[in-house]
Amino acid sequence: MAISRAQLLKELLPGLNALFGMEYARYGEEHKEIYETETSERSFEEETKLSGFSAAPVKNEGSAIAYDNAQEAWSTRYTHETIALGFSITEEAIEDNLYDSLSARYTKSLARAMAYTKQVKAAAVLNNGFSASYPGGDGVSLFNTAHPLISGGTNSNTPSTQADLNETSLEAAVIQIAAWTDERGLLIAAKPKKLIVPPALMFTAKRLLDTELRVATADNDINAIKQMGAIPEGYTVNHFLTDTNAWFLTTDVPNGLKHFVRTPLQNSMDGDFDTGNVRYKARERYSFGWSDPLGMWGSSGST
Repeated sequence: MAISRAQLLKELLPGLNALFGMEYARYGEEHKEIYETETSERSFEEETKLSGFSAAPVKNEGSAIAYDNAQEAWSTRYTHETIALGFSITEEAIEDNLYDSLSARYTKSLARAMAYTKQVKAAAVLNNGFSASYPGGDGVSLFNTAHPLISGGTNSNTPSTQADLNETSLEAAVIQIAAWTDERGLLIAAKPKKLIVPPALMFTAKRLLDTELRVATADNDINAIKQMGAIPEGYTVNHFLTDTNAWFLTTDVPNGLKHFVRTPLQNSMDGDFDTGNVRYKARERYSFGWSDPLGMWGSSGST
């Protein structure tokens, strides 16, 4: 439906002092704190995890050397979605000198709506990360205590009992990440990089990472998390996380959460011959997802 004069009667009246409701500030591109971004030239992208070799065995004198097989573990597919939104202005509204103000105002609002959608879709990967309804390439949820390995073992990137963010749970997460292995059970020396929290936990995150001494204790102990640089990139707030108790850690494991851009944001306009209306639209195509679950660690909190 086109924006007509009937919807904007006040803008036609003299003495109007201000129009408001569309110039709010917006949160930035918070997905860039979590995702690796790559471009795509296909309708979908697929990534496959490979299994290396197991630990080398001892070769006894005179015996044959042992041979091992490398193989594919599993694959993840990223299917791009097209996100689009538009509006039009009637010919009559244009004639009554509303074109300049409407086009400038609503194109900004269009950009805000497109940006908002992207952040919601990016955060959805974490918001749905504990649900079995959203399995990844290895057949389980992003945050799971039993990511299967070719060797028959498992990796866990979430606590066995979900815990709120505090000194004990954060230290336990760092220790758990250090124990991760590859598909054949070999340690991979993984480390956390950045803490991701909702707004409700930003003050807790600040105290845990930046306080010189231990938090919430009368002991004169150092804050080991800060002194050891256990979370080297600090913390960031994601305003699109829906669980106020959930918290996450990005790690240095490559090919974790991925954002593929098939078509960057494009804006266009044209005139409709039959109605005389002017139409505007914004369109982009992308996908968010995860390949290696070890790129993230997460807890949904205890409550």
